[in-house]
Amino acid sequence: MSTDREHILTQAFVSIANSLVDGVDVVDLLSGLTTDCARLLDVVSAGLLLADGHGVLHVLAASSERTRDLEMFQLQREQGPCLDCYRTGVPVKVDDLGAQAEQWPHFVPAALDAGFVSVHAVPLRLRDTVLGALNLFGAQVGPLPPDDLDLAQALAHVASIALVADRAATDKETINQQLQTALTSRITIEQAKGILSQHGNLDMEQSFAALRGYARNHNQRLSDVAKHVVTRELPSAQLLEHARTKVAPPA
Repeated sequence: MSTDREHILTQAFVSIANSLVDGVDVVDLLSGLTTDCARLLDVVSAGLLLADGHGVLHVLAASSERTRDLEMFQLQREQGPCLDCYRTGVPVKVDDLGAQAEQWPHFVPAALDAGFVSVHAVPLRLRDTVLGALNLFGAQVGPLPPDDLDLAQALAHVASIALVADRAATDKETINQQLQTALTSRITIEQAKGILSQHGNLDMEQSFAALRGYARNHNQRLSDVAKHVVTRELPSAQLLEHARTKVAPPA
């Protein structure tokens, strides 16, 4: 393992471990997880789907906007390897998406158009409760190296624990409340991204980076910063000025 890869891996687990001690900012945590997967593994992008209390999947995090769009598309079409992973609770390995057009006739063309030719998905679960799926998108045909797949599953397992930190893992009602809070936070963050995009002439990825950088530099929760932007308690001009003059700490 290269020194750079080892450092990124260490930081990923340190971030998750700290969340268990200090409290979980779920959206920030899982957004960082998808970014780390894209940097650590032999893939170009990653996304994460999380189920609400009714078993309906939502896009909670993605390492790029094109990945978010593709994840939204497969949810709308109700087909794709990531949904299959959630439904079965076991990893789904698709080395060559082009060969699976018959199985997922809507998803495959959309994924190919987005530049993805392989997909590997691993479940987020606690015991028998499947919480969602971590999805890894590749730009080359072929299997994910076994070590990479194992690492992805390990990250997903630890993230699952962080999702319900300090909660009884067998209490489904409590789990559902925690997950619903995360999904509600995601909506607020998307609204805040839109406000910053409009006011600062930024694309959505730049808007998210500005939100996250402000939250980390001010030791605040990402979801709280987004809420303050939406309610105008935090002027968008103040956050945009911070983004222009400050460098966010590493993930």
